[in-house]
Amino acid sequence: MALVVICGQPCSGKSTAALCLSVALKESESNSSIRIIDEASFHLDRNQSYADMTAEKNLRGVLRSEVDRSVSRDNIIIVDSLNSIKGYRYELWCLARAAGIRYCVLFCDAEETQCKKWNEQRREKCEATYDDAIFEDLIRRFEKPDRRNRWDSPLFELFPYKDGIQKSSAAIVDAISYLTKKLIQKLGMLKSLQPTIATQSARFSEANSLYELDRATQEVINVVVEAQSQSIGGPLNGISLSQELPTLNMSRSVGLPELRRLRWTFIKLTGQTSLSGPPPPSDAESAKRMFVDYLNRELGTA
Repeated sequence: MALVVICGQPCSGKSTAALCLSVALKESESNSSIRIIDEASFHLDRNQSYADMTAEKNLRGVLRSEVDRSVSRDNIIIVDSLNSIKGYRYELWCLARAAGIRYCVLFCDAEETQCKKWNEQRREKCEATYDDAIFEDLIRRFEKPDRRNRWDSPLFELFPYKDGIQKSSAAIVDAISYLTKKLIQKLGMLKSLQPTIATQSARFSEANSLYELDRATQEVINVVVEAQSQSIGGPLNGISLSQELPTLNMSRSVGLPELRRLRWTFIKLTGQTSLSGPPPPSDAESAKRMFVDYLNRELGTA
C-alpha cells in the first residue's frame, strides 16, 4: 500500500516519530498491516553499524533487502533509520515505484545542538547512544531531504524541539491523510507510483511464476550461506544444490547483503527480458538453474 521513509540526523526523534505514526495509522480507518523496519529488528548495534563505510553499506543493504521483501499493496512499511544519503532514499523510492505503491518521507528536522543534547541524555540513562566520533561523522554527512526531488516527495516535516512529537503533530496528521488517501485530491498527488520498464515486474504467463522465481532464488541463497558458514573462510568451489543442477563455483566469500543484491538484480533482469521475450520459468528447478548460472558468471573462478 505504501512505503514511509523516516529521515533525520542521529537522535532527532525518528523512532518516536515512527512509533507515533504507526499507532496513529492503526487508529485510523486504514485496514492495512503496518510494520516498522529498523536496526533493532536485526539486533544491530548502532555504533558497530556505522563504525566505517563498509559496515554502514552492509546495514543499508540489509534494510533495503528487507524493504524489498516486505513492500506490497496490502501493507504500510515504515523505514526507521537515518536514511541520510539521498542516493539511498532514491533506491527506496525505486522499490516503491516497482511495487506500484505510494511513497513519502517524514523528516525529523532538529538542530545539531539539540541532537547532541538528546544523545547525552540517553547516555546518562544508560540507553543506546552514538559514540561522539561516529555522531559527528553522521551529522557532517547528513544530506537534508529536498521536496523538489521526486524521491523526497511528498515531504512531511516534523520539528521535534519546537513542537514535540505526538500523534496529533501536523506532519503526522498530514502523512496519515496522504497514506489513507484523504489528502491526495487536495495535494494533487498520484494514488501510487507507476512502475516503468526499468522497475516493473515481469509479464508472467502463469500465476505462480513470480512465487517460484522468488522462492527458488532464496533457496539457492540459503544453500550458499550455509556452505560458507561451514567452510569457515575456506574455498567454496563446488557447491552442489542437487544432481540436476550445475555446480556453483565461487572465487571468494560473499556476504549476505551482496548475495541479496545479486538476487534482486537477477530477478529484475529476468523480468526485463520477459517484457520482449518468453516469460520467466514457472518451475523451481529451471529458476534455480538460471540463478546458479548467473552467480557463476558473477562470482565464478573462471
